[in-house]
Amino acid sequence: MEGRLQGKVAIVTGAGRGIGQAIAKRFADEGAKVVLCDLLKEGLEETAALCPSGSTVQLPCDVRKIEDAQAMADAALKFGGKIDILVNDAGITRSGGVANAVVEEWLDVINTNLIGPYYIMRAVLPHMMEAGVGSIVSISSLAGIRRMPEASAYSTSKSGLIGLAQSVAFDYGKHGIRSNVICPGLTHTHGVDQMAEGIAKARGTTKEIVLEDMVRYSPARKLAPPAEIAAAAVYFASDESTSVTGTVLSVDAGAAIVDASVAGFDPHERLR
Repeated sequence: MEGRLQGKVAIVTGAGRGIGQAIAKRFADEGAKVVLCDLLKEGLEETAALCPSGSTVQLPCDVRKIEDAQAMADAALKFGGKIDILVNDAGITRSGGVANAVVEEWLDVINTNLIGPYYIMRAVLPHMMEAGVGSIVSISSLAGIRRMPEASAYSTSKSGLIGLAQSVAFDYGKHGIRSNVICPGLTHTHGVDQMAEGIAKARGTTKEIVLEDMVRYSPARKLAPPAEIAAAAVYFASDESTSVTGTVLSVDAGAAIVDASVAGFDPHERLR
């Protein structure tokens, strides 16, 4: 049986770990040719090893550089002759409110999480327009629709990514191009495990207790597995969703519907 993305060519940024890795693997398993893009060369090699032989090509790149965005588009055209799908997953976070954040760090988050997707969208859109079809999936965050303490750059970048993605949906739908957004909440990645271990050490407790505390006010009381984010990305990328564009889908165990003030929950205090 053919996969849901059989014959399609995809670019996935941030493919070297976490959600991006899960998306790239699922795309390849579903029959797509995938250009794996990340700063981490060793992460790209790990992801490629998880995918069917011959289904991927690796491209170490920096989404903050417009020339690297063009290199991603060129790599996809060389590998598969077209660009059907783009997944904007590459992202970073730094702590700090507007008044106390380190300016260089604040701008680095914006350049990575928002300007980077703009660059790569700008590079792939002409090819999608020429073909009359294309699907762009941008990975925002719960922080893109809800505020988080001491995360002004991250929240701003992820909210901006939603606006950017919906602008593409609005302007380029007439060319057969769709653009949708996934907003993960806390997702069970290696990075979250590391964060929980650090908090546990500081609080003199266990990682398991910290993880339980992190999800206690989400209705489903769980971390989302990366595979569920990947499943949502497959739907948006596939021909099963040709009438779906401009959509923002939360995959967050229901966290977006919780009023943190009513719950008496201050993540900034609890997770110190």
